[in-house]
Amino acid sequence: MKPLPVCNTWAAIAVGGIYLAGTATVAQAAEKKSYSRPPFAVFSSQMPDALLGNDKYEKPVWNLHDSLGLPKWLSVGLEQRTRYETLDNAFKANGKGGDQQIALQSDLWLQAGFDAFRLGAEFLDARALAADSGSGINNTHADQADFIQGYLAWAKQNIFYSGLGFEVVAGRQTLNLGSRRLVARNAMRNTINTFTGVKLRLLDYNAWQFTGFVTMPVNRYPTAALDLLEETHEFDEEDTLTWFSGGFLELYNLLGNTSAEIYLYHLDEGDSIRNPTRNRRYFTPGARLFSKPATSSFDFQLETIGQFGTVRATSGARDGLDQQHSAWYQHADVGYSFDAPWSPHLTLEYDYASGDDNPNDNKEQRFDTLYGARRFEFGATGIYGAFARTNVNSPGARITFSPRGDVQASVSHRLFWLASPTDSWAGTGLQDKTGRSGDSVGQQLELTTRWDVNSSLNFETGWSHLFKGEFARIAPSAPRTPDTDYFYLQSLLRF
Repeated sequence: MKPLPVCNTWAAIAVGGIYLAGTATVAQAAEKKSYSRPPFAVFSSQMPDALLGNDKYEKPVWNLHDSLGLPKWLSVGLEQRTRYETLDNAFKANGKGGDQQIALQSDLWLQAGFDAFRLGAEFLDARALAADSGSGINNTHADQADFIQGYLAWAKQNIFYSGLGFEVVAGRQTLNLGSRRLVARNAMRNTINTFTGVKLRLLDYNAWQFTGFVTMPVNRYPTAALDLLEETHEFDEEDTLTWFSGGFLELYNLLGNTSAEIYLYHLDEGDSIRNPTRNRRYFTPGARLFSKPATSSFDFQLETIGQFGTVRATSGARDGLDQQHSAWYQHADVGYSFDAPWSPHLTLEYDYASGDDNPNDNKEQRFDTLYGARRFEFGATGIYGAFARTNVNSPGARITFSPRGDVQASVSHRLFWLASPTDSWAGTGLQDKTGRSGDSVGQQLELTTRWDVNSSLNFETGWSHLFKGEFARIAPSAPRTPDTDYFYLQSLLRF
């Protein structure tokens, strides 16, 4: 076990933030506007929108722009997130004991605006400290000192006096589309997906918005666990033999509060010396119908996604050969917002992502979540990340509530089965090709609480308990350990 060299630093950041919070009381008292709550992640670069304006998110109480007296044409954001997380009783293949980690995420964003043009860059340093050598650390936990964005953009809110907004962004950038189940800027994960290419937006402010993009995914380096533990630095590189593109249409307020999305993504992977791939060549069409929560009202969400193409097999009789790929995913939820103290919102939800029934045939049915996020649906990621949007059959219930305006809490419970008992439990290395270990993975109970001291300082904590089912206990290579507990505590400073 490594020593904890940053504990004192982390404590100083948190305590210092509490002290500074006391000085912001007057500023807070003057704020009356209701703002959207930003995710608990480095997010400054996402707060302004060239087509929709800058009023959705509250400006940090302590901000470098005003403190340094910077000109209006220059935007700057500095953010630092520190998370301590610990896990007892491993659940992955051949796992032993538990694990811990201090995840540090430091981010600097700069953007210069000149009339309709913007030139921006975002620098992220993500580190995983105090992890055990056998913890399975990878480049979703750490990506030291690299640029996740570097772009040139042009935008007009009324192009050619048509009433339409138009934007083009070229260069390295992050993508965040729709429900975020397939394309997302990661929130809880310590590293962030990024792409190099061109993105176009065309916006009718009252009816619809279209986003189209053609990009190359950026590979994070290094990839070896030992290099990550020793904090070896390598710059990330675009995968020039892989292309990810798509079109995404949003239709607003079709019937009352109901909106829709229709989209198609295309992934075409190629092998390179540094990045051998499974040669995934997928078309992924999907549609989502949803309504937004409102007090004393029901809300709902339906999303259906198909996936077809080819992928290289990595096991079975066709190892190394292309397989026909066909998979699908279904999400459904219904919620209700109560007009009661603490503003409780109850949601009943269901997710199904297909799995592969037979690894020895010429077909693969395992759903691929592409570059999506999963924390908002399947629980914490980090060193936990027990569930993904692959080979899963999961109903659940969730309730969120706000005891105070600056505090938000949630309790969720989900049951998990394998969609195909002969396929693997995604991300764990556990599989029983005979299906004799059953399909019951278990149940997950999660509690979270977030406290927004002000717009510059936030705290969040969470606890998850995995009640292991039959498959998690008796599948080949399953660790013979009790139920799993995971806990995290994190702070976020935003300037």
